[in-house]
Amino acid sequence: MKNLVAIPVYNEQKHIAGVLERVAEHARCILAVDDGSTDYTPMLLAMHPVDVIRNRTNRGYGTALRMAFRWAQMYHYDWVITMDCDEQHEPESLPDFYRAIEADDADVVNGSRYICPELCGDPPPAERRKINQTVTHWVNDGLGYSITDAFCGFRAYRVSALDKLELDEDGYAIPLQQWVQFAAHGLRVKEVPIRLIYNDPNRTFGGVLDDAEHRLAHYRAVFEQEVAKHPGLCKESIAELMNAAV
Repeated sequence: MKNLVAIPVYNEQKHIAGVLERVAEHARCILAVDDGSTDYTPMLLAMHPVDVIRNRTNRGYGTALRMAFRWAQMYHYDWVITMDCDEQHEPESLPDFYRAIEADDADVVNGSRYICPELCGDPPPAERRKINQTVTHWVNDGLGYSITDAFCGFRAYRVSALDKLELDEDGYAIPLQQWVQFAAHGLRVKEVPIRLIYNDPNRTFGGVLDDAEHRLAHYRAVFEQEVAKHPGLCKESIAELMNAAV
């Protein structure tokens, strides 16, 4: 099984060396997608035996993910595992993903910070937890999944399944587009528990997305737009789904 660990990176000079060293203990093939870092991240990346894609300017988290997917497809990997570089995803969880992959009963292995209560270490900021709960409700009640964490970026994808997806979202709303397309193409999803870590609760999303109401409205718009491309997919009407209390 040929697996790739792909890490979107933007101005992570504080964490990059430690994260890459820990990932290298569990992975042979590592790709960093440097999304236009303006600090010392590019120089630090050059000191590690990893492949690097570098954007001249910051193009967004969704773009970085799509570039990682294309790399995995181009070099014929079987699976690509994405994780963040801010030390909120523990490389020591990678063997759990490998075991889930080897079971060969899913197309997407979703990391969950909430499925295992004893791993729920740091309390998330209240507005972030509320938004995650709301989006998880859309995914479960609207698309028929039974997940517990819709916004975890620690996730494994079967590369052959990525061929079915048509993703074009550039920013943080890409999970909304992904979930709808997973359901539209009948992709099998299972979860593995990971530890809940929030080492920087003040980390920003940028611009109006720093406001929780604007961010949720943006996510809703992306979700509704994607659902509209697949008539009959959503198991409830959009109005009923969106207005239901979480």
